Amino acid sequence: MGMMQEFREFAVKGNAIDLAVGVIIGGAFGKIVDSIVGDLIMPLVSKLIGGLDFSSYYIPLAGQAAGLSLEAAKKGGAVFAYGNFITILVNFVLLAFIIFMLVKQLNRLKKEEPAKAPEAPPEEVTLLREIRDSLKR
Repeated sequence: MGMMQEFREFAVKGNAIDLAVGVIIGGAFGKIVDSIVGDLIMPLVSKLIGGLDFSSYYIPLAGQAAGLSLEAAKKGGAVFAYGNFITILVNFVLLAFIIFMLVKQLNRLKKEEPAKAPEAPPEEVTLLREIRDSLKR
């Protein structure tokens, strides 16, 4: 019974619940960002570079003829599918840039705390400074 009690205490602690909420929201946010990159940005990038789709680029390694679709080439033997890597790399760079811009805007929108004026030094310190300054003259 002791282990169940410990587990219950752990599960209902604020940190565990906060972590669970963060993971769930992070997963949903990840889907939103993936959609932004895959459905909105990558088609524009593809249009700008002439409609190229890197994901189907490959180099045949098993001696099969080039010009087949990537799936057909994979069935025929080993292929060096560098195009999919390029697509994923471009997606990552765009995703990282979008997240950077989003975090930058969120940080800008956060309410900044007004700068506190420095506290006045104690009276003894003020008097000692006055004495020091008068001795320097």
